[in-house]
Amino acid sequence: MAPNSFMSGELNPNMTPEAIAQLKAIYGLDKPLWTQYFDWVLNLSQLNFGISFVSGQQVSAAVADRLPVTLWMNIIALFVTFVVSLWMGIKAAMAYEKKMDHLITQISLLSFAMPSYYLALVLMMVLSVMLGWFPIAGLHSLEPPLGFGYYIDMAWHLVLPIGVMVFVGVGSLVLYIRSLTLEILKSDYVYFARARGIKERQLIRYFILPNLLPPIVTMLGLSLPGLIGGSVILESIFGIEGMGQLFYMSAMSRDYPVIMGILMMSAFLTLIGNQIADAVLLKLNPFVKR
Repeated sequence: MAPNSFMSGELNPNMTPEAIAQLKAIYGLDKPLWTQYFDWVLNLSQLNFGISFVSGQQVSAAVADRLPVTLWMNIIALFVTFVVSLWMGIKAAMAYEKKMDHLITQISLLSFAMPSYYLALVLMMVLSVMLGWFPIAGLHSLEPPLGFGYYIDMAWHLVLPIGVMVFVGVGSLVLYIRSLTLEILKSDYVYFARARGIKERQLIRYFILPNLLPPIVTMLGLSLPGLIGGSVILESIFGIEGMGQLFYMSAMSRDYPVIMGILMMSAFLTLIGNQIADAVLLKLNPFVKR
């Protein structure tokens, strides 16, 4: 559906033609398409994403209000996913074809096949509704505590959504790390190091980790768009007022300026994340050309 259809009265049949014409003039929808696009690009260079069709609020202000929650959720989930996957992948490779290896592989396959929305609903039903261990939804309690307790309350509300993001994200990464570690363990330098009686902890620290980290950092940089996209589902399920929930509500109400603003912000964050991953890769692998 074209953006102008929002102003055609389809969503509000009681609007008069005069009101529709006035709204089109306010939002610039009465101009030719090439003029609208030129104005949009010009405003975009000034970080002006326009005005929301629904709330009348500046899109940049609406996104700025929701961005910190989504950003922190994804950063924490990415860090925990990295640490847990690194430990599980190396542990499985070091115990190749043993019980620990089979257990970690089965957990990884379950994580890889688990839909995030299904796991979120199961955890909400069991841990929130039945056991009452965690809040069922929202970012704060009805009467949040003051001071430092305010942030503790917020962190308690984020345990389930971040837990779902981590569990769904570790599956493919664990299998990838396990495969890389097995290839490293077949190397000649590892064979000679073991022949000299090197301990397992030293083997992991000096031989496995330096060869594992560069490809893992690259893979994490490429996985950023998926994490941001996953926030749309989880924030809607858990009722978290983040950028993902705003995107979902805007899509349902056909609020095109907000949708475009969120997409551009997501693309910008993805580029920043990839630049950070490249910078870290340069530090980890000095043989990479600048």
